[in-house]
Amino acid sequence: MTKTILLKNRPEGKPSISDFEFISEEIDTALAKGELLLETKYVSVDPYLRGRMSDAKSYVPPFQLNKPIQSGVVAKVLESKNDKFASGDYVSGMLNWQTQQISHGEGLTKVDPSKAPLSAYLGILGMTGLTAYTGLTQIGKPKAGETLVVSGAAGAVGSVVGQIGKILGLKVIGIAGTDEKIELLKSKFGFDAGINYKTTKDMKAAIAEAAPNGVDIYFDNVGGPISDAVLVNINRLARIIVCGAISVYNNTEVPKSLSVQPFLVKNSALMQGFIVSNYTDKFPEAIEQLSNWLAQDKLTYSETIVEGFDNIPQAFIDLFDGKNKGKMVVEV
Repeated sequence: MTKTILLKNRPEGKPSISDFEFISEEIDTALAKGELLLETKYVSVDPYLRGRMSDAKSYVPPFQLNKPIQSGVVAKVLESKNDKFASGDYVSGMLNWQTQQISHGEGLTKVDPSKAPLSAYLGILGMTGLTAYTGLTQIGKPKAGETLVVSGAAGAVGSVVGQIGKILGLKVIGIAGTDEKIELLKSKFGFDAGINYKTTKDMKAAIAEAAPNGVDIYFDNVGGPISDAVLVNINRLARIIVCGAISVYNNTEVPKSLSVQPFLVKNSALMQGFIVSNYTDKFPEAIEQLSNWLAQDKLTYSETIVEGFDNIPQAFIDLFDGKNKGKMVVEV
């Protein structure tokens, strides 16, 4: 018997539990040649999944109604008729929100639990770390001595971006939504300064104070008014890396925003959006570098681990209230 979570409704605004449906069903565990039987161990919940719940054109197809939701999963191979994987192996890949499932092995990567905790392969050694590394290095092109500002800095990607920035010799300023998160940025992740956007009345002035020499690189995870305030402070030839826009994902109307063009023209600045799959050719280099930094204790990571398969939808919804510190993962 396997449990599966389906998308029942396309959310209007912020998702709710009623947008999801749980079903239990028998699966045929008689494997054909090339197939694997997998048992889900860890499930990643990420803000970008909200976009796939809407029936809108995007960089990945939308989820279908009454079909399983998918995200990054670490699973154990219970049985294998695939030459690339053996029973007892652990794998990661894009898989269904399902307690057990059959796979053909496509898109699965073996992961080694002796090198890092399994949950790390959904975070710092998975899409999270790859997003941080490729976005910062390929678009940000950091040079030692420059100033980096990261929004959503206490989140999974943001906290890794800031640490990589410090390793590469940057001054790093993080923006987050609680004093506790700001303290974490400085004490655990080595940021030079932090700004609590919820208690700061004038973000433009706060950024100018924290970055007296201006902002050379901005890693944007949030969009909205926070990003507007950073734009006012950018330097000539600044690079603005647009990774996400969680502040507007649940909006039901088109948001009114600052016109970015004058800031880009005046400063000959670059603003580029990206998705991590743009840089698949860089993944081996990135994973090797991230693994080395992790082994050398130059990188650390923060996780919010929620227990229980049934809690996956609520863990996802909690992202939009900032209830996670670092990567939000559900342990099944």
